[in-house]
Amino acid sequence: MKKLAGRIWRLTKIALSGPGTSIALFTYSIVLGLQFFGVWISLRTIAWNKAFFDALEQMNAPEAMRQIGVFFALTMTSVAIFLVGEWLRKRLLMRLRSRLTARALDLWVGRRAYWYLRPGFSAVPVDNPDQRVAEDCRLFAEKLLIETLDLISNIVALVSYVALLWSLSDFTLSFSIAGYDIELHRYMVILAFLYVAISSLATHFLGRPLKTLLFTQEKREADFRHALVQLREEASPIAQSGGEAAETRRLLRLFGVLRVNWNQLIRREFIFGLFSRSYFQTVLRVPTFFALPAYFAGAVTLGGLMQLAAAFSNVVTTLSWFIFSYRDLAQFVAVSERLDGLFAATAQPELRPEPPQAITRAATEDGTLHLRGLRLFTPEGRALAPVPDLTLARGERLWITGASGQGKSTLVAAITGLWPYGEGQIGLPADAPTVLSQEPRLFPESLAAAACYPLDPAKCDPVQIEAALRLTGLGTVAPELPLKALSGGERQRLGFARLLLARPGFVILDESTSALDAAAAEEMLALLCRELPEATILCVSHDEPKALGTCQHLTLG
Repeated sequence: MKKLAGRIWRLTKIALSGPGTSIALFTYSIVLGLQFFGVWISLRTIAWNKAFFDALEQMNAPEAMRQIGVFFALTMTSVAIFLVGEWLRKRLLMRLRSRLTARALDLWVGRRAYWYLRPGFSAVPVDNPDQRVAEDCRLFAEKLLIETLDLISNIVALVSYVALLWSLSDFTLSFSIAGYDIELHRYMVILAFLYVAISSLATHFLGRPLKTLLFTQEKREADFRHALVQLREEASPIAQSGGEAAETRRLLRLFGVLRVNWNQLIRREFIFGLFSRSYFQTVLRVPTFFALPAYFAGAVTLGGLMQLAAAFSNVVTTLSWFIFSYRDLAQFVAVSERLDGLFAATAQPELRPEPPQAITRAATEDGTLHLRGLRLFTPEGRALAPVPDLTLARGERLWITGASGQGKSTLVAAITGLWPYGEGQIGLPADAPTVLSQEPRLFPESLAAAACYPLDPAKCDPVQIEAALRLTGLGTVAPELPLKALSGGERQRLGFARLLLARPGFVILDESTSALDAAAAEEMLALLCRELPEATILCVSHDEPKALGTCQHLTLG
């Protein structure tokens, strides 16, 4: 329980951080105040029960009609405060969700946790981060507001309802058991607490497995949904390799484990519902049955009986918050655990302990690139081929080659600062390197936005964008064409257009012409040299990049 409270508190502080905290707390207090006002309406409704049913018992039609008017006035007031409270609560919900989402994105994207916490790369990879950011931030904010508002208002309501029930049940229940005479004064109050205590224990015993099953079900659903996204994203290679049967087997396997957990979940919910649903159906009627001895003994009138039953029902219903909210509380616990786990993992990504993490990086004053004693390792701890020492002056070119699996892309990641596993020294120019990978990111907003990526297209000159697209052979591509329709070669041309717009001083080409024919590849490299004549260029390629001119040559393996 202490650990759970710590998780909720940490997440709540994040949700309330940043500008607008005072407004959020003020809104929360208004919503809470409206719920307190709702408690007062409930108390007035309980009093209305006595007045109305006494009027009926006395055949007092004018008073009964007046009480009907009072009923509608109370109902309209209750509806109004409920709708206003819900509107304010939903605005507050979006505010809290916005802060949680912003924090999650800052940790997951801004700090490159999406790179470090991949399966196989990190000691503690994060599963289904998209679900945690999109769904868990929303669910946590929603459950936090609902459960805390209900808890606080129910505590206040309970005090009010118990005080009222205490004042109404000023009579004694007398009975005998096994020859013993027993008298219970204010027995309605005792019964209310005893009834709910026994029911709460039964609820927890029957519903305890729900938390684990709900947590697992969310994970299974996310795994299945992610597999469907992968099917959509990898449509071309799947279709070209005839992988439909394999993909279907995988999807059915994921759906199968989802279905198994679902069956376990609904079985447990059915068992839980045998009690909880019966309790829910009877909780508003049982109070009347418990109050009948006092009515038959003449201790209360019919109106008094209805008032007493209503007061008992409100006490029991308020005390039953734990019972009625058990499934939501179980979901709240599961969501808190997932979301807090995401924040903990991304705040300080835990790398794998097997390989060394002893690469030192420093900026060079003359803008050269130095590699000294560099040895890279896989995340599992396997050493790759040693990297020869080299010095690359500003404006020079380097061709990196080697057999597949010798660590060419790993070396690129090490130079850019992404790869932590290894030892040795890397001296870097002050300008951060710009990497053009084999499969450039297709930013889906538009062709112009994709050409500017990662720059803000609003800050790029449309004339320059058009010129870059024309120079790279994409000037005839229709702007409305879906970017997914671009061929592999066109995507790589789009990458070169980005370089022309960004004009970096240090460029790394990682198999960035592999989808182009030899003539087109030479054309793109020549274009890069012509447009960025002073840039330092590292080119990873199996074929010699002759268009780059004189190059140093580094072979791995």
